[in-house]
Amino acid sequence: MTQPDSDSSFSADVAAFYESTLVPLIFEGYAEDLAARVALLEPSSVLEVACGTGVVTRALASALPESCAITATDLNQAMVAHAEGVGTSRPVRWRQASVDRLPYADDCFDVVVCQFSAMFFPEREAAYGEVRRVLRPGGRFLFSVWRGIEDNEFADVVTQAVGTLFPDDPPLFLARTPHGHGHPDEIEREVRAAGFEDCSMIRRDDVSRASGPEVPSVAYVQGTPLRNELQARDAEGLSRATEVAAEAIRARFGDGPVEGRISALVVEAH
Repeated sequence: MTQPDSDSSFSADVAAFYESTLVPLIFEGYAEDLAARVALLEPSSVLEVACGTGVVTRALASALPESCAITATDLNQAMVAHAEGVGTSRPVRWRQASVDRLPYADDCFDVVVCQFSAMFFPEREAAYGEVRRVLRPGGRFLFSVWRGIEDNEFADVVTQAVGTLFPDDPPLFLARTPHGHGHPDEIEREVRAAGFEDCSMIRRDDVSRASGPEVPSVAYVQGTPLRNELQARDAEGLSRATEVAAEAIRARFGDGPVEGRISALVVEAH
């Protein structure tokens, strides 16, 4: 599937919904796991690319000693501003930057980290090449990607539900981008093409929990660029799409607290 520019457009509105809904729903557990993996490497400097609203940054700040310098970047200034506003337990360098044009010298970081954002890179091999450039010899690149949408239940149900509103042109952002680039062979091919000598990965499954069907509905419909696709089709249809998605989640998982499977790959390249 072709990835439109709107797939990487995170406005201030999206950033706010993303932080309040998606972060606790699906990102926090993976962020803590990724930060723990970085801590085991005992780096002196870490660069996070595509930091979003800072969930991994906060986990890194807690897991790493103050002697380890942390720099966090994101393409979208709205995300960087939101992350910096939320803050961290200790100082972090924040900067708006694109992963395909990192404003750093060669060989200057021990570890580069990226959680659930590689799928948004327009040219992943080029982006991975930039990561390799700024890594010191022997440095590590740790990143995570979602597996297919069929292994991530809330996202799958939401995509099918909102598709019923636009049967001739269903909005497929979730299937196309966040859940469209999680095949191990594709990942390893692109990483090695960027110049990394080794690539290992593990599957990590988890459970997404919410207090009710409305929570994942708002998270996916209003807290991701799916919002952009829906508003492009119907400027006034965001509320209706949120309601339809919530109804579908309720029908599948019940009313009250709900749980859905989520699944990802954690990749380490060096």
